[in-house]
Amino acid sequence: MANLTISKPTRAGTVEGEFDPKFQGVVDAFVENFEQRDEVGASCCLTLEGRTVVDLWGGRVAVDGAAWTRDTISIVFSATKGATALCAHIAADRGQLDLDAPVTRYWPTFGQGGKEEALVTMMLDHSVGLPHLRSKVKKGGFYDYDYMIGLLEREEPFWKPGIRNGYHGITLAWTIGEMVHRSSGKRLGAFFLEEVAKPLGLDFAIGLQADQESRVAPMIYAPITDEVRNSRVSQAAVKEKDSATHYFMFNMGGFDANSREAHAAEIGSANGISNARGLAGLYAPLANGGELNGVRLVGRDALQRMALCSVATHEDATLRIPTRFSLGFMKAMDNRRLDNAAHCSLLIGEPAFGHVGAGGSLGFADPECRMSFGYTMNRMGFGILMNDRGQSLVDAAYRAIGYRSDASGVWAR
Repeated sequence: MANLTISKPTRAGTVEGEFDPKFQGVVDAFVENFEQRDEVGASCCLTLEGRTVVDLWGGRVAVDGAAWTRDTISIVFSATKGATALCAHIAADRGQLDLDAPVTRYWPTFGQGGKEEALVTMMLDHSVGLPHLRSKVKKGGFYDYDYMIGLLEREEPFWKPGIRNGYHGITLAWTIGEMVHRSSGKRLGAFFLEEVAKPLGLDFAIGLQADQESRVAPMIYAPITDEVRNSRVSQAAVKEKDSATHYFMFNMGGFDANSREAHAAEIGSANGISNARGLAGLYAPLANGGELNGVRLVGRDALQRMALCSVATHEDATLRIPTRFSLGFMKAMDNRRLDNAAHCSLLIGEPAFGHVGAGGSLGFADPECRMSFGYTMNRMGFGILMNDRGQSLVDAAYRAIGYRSDASGVWAR
């Protein structure tokens, strides 16, 4: 059946795009986000068996600003980590990078201060012990790749690598980024552009060119409410001054997500610039055996390893909630019943893997149903993982293809 088109006014602006009628529920949820959940500007895209079945955008690039168009892009924060992890898995699949090897095989100067026995897998699953830096990051430090590499080389780990995990919210940019660089000979941004974005035709950059800056919708930060202040992660950050959580929240070197410097830098954990079409397109081959339309990213064995849960904990050392990760990707996480942890869940299928970005952006692949998903927005929600806007779209997508319930903590048939 041919896709339908939509052009529907909402209180925040017009929703446009096209969709397979089977996914009317996703369209309804997307419109409802603008009408009832204070969405400002956003995009949503789904593929099923490699075919685009939803491609929507709407609202405005700023409150009372210009319309969000088909080609509007925005920073996707930690959803970038999925792209970075994929680059490492591609290098591994080609025999350039051994994921089970010591980090020092590729990066000898990393092996100091208690990190001598760290493995590449530990960098991917957030167990290597560098969830952030105790050393004060200079202003603009995140924009200086070589400076950050030097800090990480000298930093002592928060725990012996491998014995526990804690979300490496920023530092993954340089731990995994340098694994890609040293094993392939290409810096992460160039590797991603040449080996992933260009072959797949993705509108997705890690290091945005200046001539694309006018297309970027700036982020609208979430307000600091009492619920935010009383959350587990906020309380730990304020009260535990020498914790990974504290440094993660307060040692950011003046990072400004809306600055040209932030967009231009190579921060593979946090500054990818894309839209929903780019995120869904990134994961579409991974939902279909690792290859799509003649572009092969990884083989089936590598794909299986990407999907397997590598670590799970009752309390992440950084985020202070239960988390589950495969090698570089988030798995389903159900924290709906946890006190002081609103918006700290990600409800997807158990075989699925992907990554949430701060404020609620999301990209993932579900190989079981051969679906890929992308959602971006410019008004950030609070909470560590998904808020009602993005999760409502995920829920509608699973229902559209016959999934029954998420009561178990994952979407199931």
